Amino acid sequence: MKIAAFPKGDLNRIVVRRDMTVFEWIEQARTLGVDGLEMHTGFFWEADFPDRVGDALAAADLAMPMMCASPDFTHPDPAEREREIAAQAEAMRITRLLGGPGAVCRVLSGQRWPQVSVGDGLDRAAEAITSLLPLAAELDITLAIENHYKASTWTYPEFAQAPEVFRALVERIDDRVRFGVQYDPSNALVAGADPAEFLAGVVDRVVTMQASDRYLEAGASLDDVPATGYPAALKHGVIGRGLNDYDRIFPILVEAGYDGWISIEDGVNGLDEMRASVEFLKTARERWFDGSTAVHVRTHEEAKKAWAARSQG
Repeated sequence: MKIAAFPKGDLNRIVVRRDMTVFEWIEQARTLGVDGLEMHTGFFWEADFPDRVGDALAAADLAMPMMCASPDFTHPDPAEREREIAAQAEAMRITRLLGGPGAVCRVLSGQRWPQVSVGDGLDRAAEAITSLLPLAAELDITLAIENHYKASTWTYPEFAQAPEVFRALVERIDDRVRFGVQYDPSNALVAGADPAEFLAGVVDRVVTMQASDRYLEAGASLDDVPATGYPAALKHGVIGRGLNDYDRIFPILVEAGYDGWISIEDGVNGLDEMRASVEFLKTARERWFDGSTAVHVRTHEEAKKAWAARSQG
């Protein structure tokens, strides 16, 4: 298992405000002790940025295993969907340029537009992703759909946020070479699912993982968390100290033979917390990813009790 990092805490600065550059992030990340950095399509403001980022990563001796892209394949306008497919294709080319063979480019289903039915959304997302698989094969990269909540520039949450819709979309795409799942335990939690139980249902398709954690602010309880959505009481925190039960999550990955990249989605509260998350994953790598481990997936009710105990502790 290799560890990457993603600047969740600086995403707005780099992508939206643009008062920080990806090159500054790479310099900061050199101090983290990770193996690679996950990139975001919004980092590349200028035409020469991909080549320059490649040079900066090489100078820092860091790989680029994963590209974060956010296509809206469910958009009501067919012309807009075509533009989204074209933009995703460009993201895939940059993924190959920076990550080389075997790199992973994220896809999403799209927004949960009120006027788009579940059936139509599934059709559109599956058709768009399938249309991009020949390019993935040509570039020798993989597309991975993340169980996601909502891209920062979107109006509506993820179309496939609900676990049953997500699984239905994944099952429509048979390709297991150029397509897979990017698993995010915190997004499963926000979708009202038990992260370990959700993982167990898709682990045979997992090709990358986002590692993060959430905790409840003082005075809040899991009863305040809606079935789906992002409540204000749910905060980012150091991995391994929040609501995600990694002692249940990691064994499922190990038993399935997963030994790929885990990218840290952290840093919202500063680089020191990201360093603590890196250390947690390094310890987990030594503990879990050196042989088979017996798996015990508790029920959702058992897990909720454990989460409540953690939040109170």
